[in-house]
Amino acid sequence: MIIGLIPSRLNSKRLKKKPLLEINNIPIIVHTFKRASLSKTLNRLIVCTDSKLIQNVVEKYGGESMLTSKKHKNGTERINEVAKKLKPKLIIDIQGDEPLLDPNHIDKVIDFHKKNPHFDIVLPTLKFKNAEQKNIVKVVSDKNNKVLYLSRSIIPYSFKKKPNFYNKHLSIISFKPNALKEYCKIKESYLEKIEGIELLRALENNLKIGTFSIKSNTFSVDIKEDYLKAIEAFKKDKYRNAY
Repeated sequence: MIIGLIPSRLNSKRLKKKPLLEINNIPIIVHTFKRASLSKTLNRLIVCTDSKLIQNVVEKYGGESMLTSKKHKNGTERINEVAKKLKPKLIIDIQGDEPLLDPNHIDKVIDFHKKNPHFDIVLPTLKFKNAEQKNIVKVVSDKNNKVLYLSRSIIPYSFKKKPNFYNKHLSIISFKPNALKEYCKIKESYLEKIEGIELLRALENNLKIGTFSIKSNTFSVDIKEDYLKAIEAFKKDKYRNAY
């Protein structure tokens, strides 16, 4: 069984009550799970939240949700609480702030992980030009698709030559069950505390993270400018009428 888990908390720091902000009269969290449900590969999809308000909204729109502890430090720990109750072959972490999520990306991540089982964790990347934004996590990998580092800084740095493009972290992550369990047993790591990037904990503790490139114009809603951009993007969105 391959399960999709969508972590969502009410008290987002940069954009107040972000999951419940509406686009086309539908909350962001609902757009996310409705689009994720269009995946052809997921067997089950659950919103994992610490908020009864979010749970009520999800269930009102026909989604499945589970309440989790409010003490989790991040979304990865939140989905692990739910994953422990199930017996999946793969766990797909789908961030709840992607109202323009492309369901085909979920299927591509799953397909890549099945074909590359030596990786404990898989995350896709998108090529982009504007690397100055600190809210965007940049990814550097080797020729064998192994992630070497993730940062909010500009990496690789153009000391001798400017790169043709940068790679940004797309908010879909595939975990092997044991890798997710191992991650959540480990304390918050040194680099994770500095950068504020959850998966640095995995890298610092020798979990193998794989990556591959996807073409897309999708983005997460982190700040008000992203929210306004998403409202505009929905006017031309190809999946909106599918749900």
